[in-house]
Amino acid sequence: MNVLAIGNSFSQDATRYLHQVAKSAGVYLEVFNLEIGGCPLSKHFRNIKADAKAYAFEFNGIYTGFQMSISDAVLSRDWDYITIQQVSTQSPKYETYQPYLNFCVDYFRENCPKAKVLLQQVWSYENGGPQITNWTKYNNTDEMFADTKASYDKALADSKADGLIRSGEVMLELMHGGFKVHRDGFHASLGLARYAIALTWFATLTGRDVDTVTFKDFDEPVTEEEIAAAKAAVKKVLGK
Repeated sequence: MNVLAIGNSFSQDATRYLHQVAKSAGVYLEVFNLEIGGCPLSKHFRNIKADAKAYAFEFNGIYTGFQMSISDAVLSRDWDYITIQQVSTQSPKYETYQPYLNFCVDYFRENCPKAKVLLQQVWSYENGGPQITNWTKYNNTDEMFADTKASYDKALADSKADGLIRSGEVMLELMHGGFKVHRDGFHASLGLARYAIALTWFATLTGRDVDTVTFKDFDEPVTEEEIAAAKAAVKKVLGK
């Protein structure tokens, strides 16, 4: 299965372990991520228009050192899935999504008609951190995520994308369970959170049970309790 993520540091967080997680469950995914830090949908739109080789190219969670354009990647193979997302700072505000999202989804469909196009629902920021209070002006993570979720639900309907990867809901479930899932107030932690998001993608893309995943080679320690909590959160959110 071939997966192309087009995003920013949040797609980098999502795809760091995805190949390895799937492989441990007997599923081979080749995972490509095109990343520009802090990149919103409006910039993806402009980069497609300009055919800009502006993206760092990561393969199976590892930076390759190459720069690519979206067209370089989209036209390079027959993709099973192409994903895109809004930047987290703009995710609660649906007016920032359009017309850029619909243009991007239409571009993917025109050039990769067999691919399913998915949106990655991003997560809200850590309670009490300067990012949530200064960058977004929300009082807490639940308020920020309520608007983010509503925007993604509307984006899914308006763009007619094929589905939603509910990473944000899984992250919120872990936060409500008392687990620390941010490394700096907004990015995913290098162990538990990146693992939980990879499980979310794995279950969404393959339909497989996350209990089949045995991967444990994390970039920072993850306890058995946290592994169990990540799997439980994915099962609760996705209903499987």
